[in-house]
Amino acid sequence: MSIHPHWRTRPETAADISDVRRINLAAFETAEEADLVDALRDDPAWIDGLATLGLTGTGDAVAYALLTRCHVGESAALCLGPCAVLPEHQSTGAGSATIRAALATARAHGERLVTVLGHPTYYPRFGFVPASRHGV
Repeated sequence: MSIHPHWRTRPETAADISDVRRINLAAFETAEEADLVDALRDDPAWIDGLATLGLTGTGDAVAYALLTRCHVGESAALCLGPCAVLPEHQSTGAGSATIRAALATARAHGERLVTVLGHPTYYPRFGFVPASRHGV
């Protein structure tokens, strides 16, 4: 378990599935992201330990970040997303803490390449740059 200034993080467990769905349903306009997470759990792209929850000080799950296996050309990589935060906890650092913890876990597992399809002004804070800079 990681500890951040205001947020704790930990890997998702089977007991968290309903909380993860609740977070994704609340954070997005449709159920597509929540359905995607549910489907990925049974997919070879799923890597145990790379789904991360952000928790309040009292242990309530309020944020989520998922990393799954993908490939960039022939290179094994991870894909970040969906990332979600309950609306009442958005802009509090919960999402950033959860994403940073997920990326740190990936590095600790020896992963070196992560891609994300997301907002171009949000994800650079985590080190992401446009793929075109790398010829992708």
